[in-house]
Amino acid sequence: MMMLRTIAGCLLLLTILGMSTQGEAAQYRIRPGDTLEVLVFQDPKLNRQVIVAPDGRVAFPLAGHFQAGGRTLEAVEAELKQRLKSQFTDDIDVTVSLLSQKEIPLGPVVPEEPPIDPSVYVTGEVARPGQYFFKTRTNVLQAIALAGGLGPFAAERRIKIRRKESGAETLYEFDYDAFTSGEDLSGNMSLRSGDVVIVPEKGIFE
Repeated sequence: MMMLRTIAGCLLLLTILGMSTQGEAAQYRIRPGDTLEVLVFQDPKLNRQVIVAPDGRVAFPLAGHFQAGGRTLEAVEAELKQRLKSQFTDDIDVTVSLLSQKEIPLGPVVPEEPPIDPSVYVTGEVARPGQYFFKTRTNVLQAIALAGGLGPFAAERRIKIRRKESGAETLYEFDYDAFTSGEDLSGNMSLRSGDVVIVPEKGIFE
């Protein structure tokens, strides 16, 4: 009898802990640097991991770029469903979960020291979006290679490089197709620390 009570108590504790964890996940606000896992039941080819860019935005095939930073997982799910619904005839099931989160320092906030090696972000339609460190001069093509290459939905002619200089933001363009074919060898610029390489998805007529 005592053993049954012990087992019942353990089950109750696990249930309470599970409810607490679910509640915390529901209230969690997504931050830059977090990695999200997105599952689309109707089309597993769309399943992927996406990293939240420094500006809080994410990119997803057929849904484009949109703001995820500062929002809950549930809100991002709703945004994706809204953006993808025109691509499917039936209601779609989208699940967004937090795969890993950027650590928040405990205690008083201490200014972070700059990284030893410069880094860039590669976002959008690449195999492995994320932050990449480099020790030697790196150009756009090399950064894309570090990220595993272009994805199947990549708009190869509309790649952009976002750079902040003296508080102002500048966008540069890179035509991957024209460069690799030898048609236009410009645009494959050297990257600076903090640059963001954005690979958008193809439009309907591309």
